[in-house]
Amino acid sequence: MLLIRPITASDRQGLAELAKQTGTGFTSMQDDPKRIDQMIEDGCAAFESDTPLEDGYYLFVAEDLEQQTLVGTCAVQAGVGLQDPFYSYHLDTTVHASRELDVYNKVQTLSLSNFHTGCTELCTLFLLPESRISYNGHLLSKSRFLFMGQNQERFDSTVIAEMRGFSDEEGSSPFWEGLGRHFFNLDFAIADKLSMHDKVFIAELMPKNPIYTNLLPEEVQEVIGHTHPHTLPARKLLESEGFRFNHYVDIFDAGPMLESQVRDIRAVREQRLATVKIAKDITASEVPYLVSNGHVKHFRALATKAIQFEGNTIIMDTQLADTLKLKEGDSAPFVPLFNALAEQE
Repeated sequence: MLLIRPITASDRQGLAELAKQTGTGFTSMQDDPKRIDQMIEDGCAAFESDTPLEDGYYLFVAEDLEQQTLVGTCAVQAGVGLQDPFYSYHLDTTVHASRELDVYNKVQTLSLSNFHTGCTELCTLFLLPESRISYNGHLLSKSRFLFMGQNQERFDSTVIAEMRGFSDEEGSSPFWEGLGRHFFNLDFAIADKLSMHDKVFIAELMPKNPIYTNLLPEEVQEVIGHTHPHTLPARKLLESEGFRFNHYVDIFDAGPMLESQVRDIRAVREQRLATVKIAKDITASEVPYLVSNGHVKHFRALATKAIQFEGNTIIMDTQLADTLKLKEGDSAPFVPLFNALAEQE
């Protein structure tokens, strides 16, 4: 069983081991000791704060309770671009037309933008390959929505998620090679890693004027807005929850940005509260549910069928209640794990 909970200072070694597995292009968590320390410090500070932090970094870990090891992470950044600039490319269309020459051309352009400054971002989603079984991926990603639904005052009304863009087996990005390298003269992996610590060089070196994509090599045009194959399941999951491509892409690998309003996220909109009752004999649910304890500092969430509903009461056994740090009479937020109108993957 996987349990989703906030990061703690004692998780440093486990988090460092996970960071070694992420690979090139996973900007928010890389194998860098200073970055790991900063993630833990920021994560702990966000959960410990009694008042909302405008740029709070809520970092969750997935713990395998049987193995007692960390197998994944997910996070919510309450507001992006409030300390360091948040850049993206806006995909736009420019029309060049002449009645006299009977010419009408629509051309796609890329324009550097800070439009999403202050928006909430879903980030740092990673699950070890050997743990990508059953509905673990759905639990890890959607557990954030239970937390957000119960703590909406901590987040912006607009939520974004950057999808990893296409790169080859060696970690090379066609988009970077065809565009970014001309301005930075750096390898993709190096520029990606530098961006974790300092965004100033981006503003100094990126082109300020719109870029006509039809002037780029064909193999570069083809990957703009395309998702890395390994990230496609995460994209489909978010789309089933109500996220849509908003015509913004990452400045390094041109991966797409998905967007939704908090109130429109299915798992936020449909979640309910029920009063906990503890019993030995449970008639298991036919479908899995996300269940949490509704806390901030001691947040716990998991996916299970081992619950029963009677009116406004959620019935569970002692072991499940203890795992979630719930006791009889507490209120427990819950929501179906899957969107009933979307295909279960």
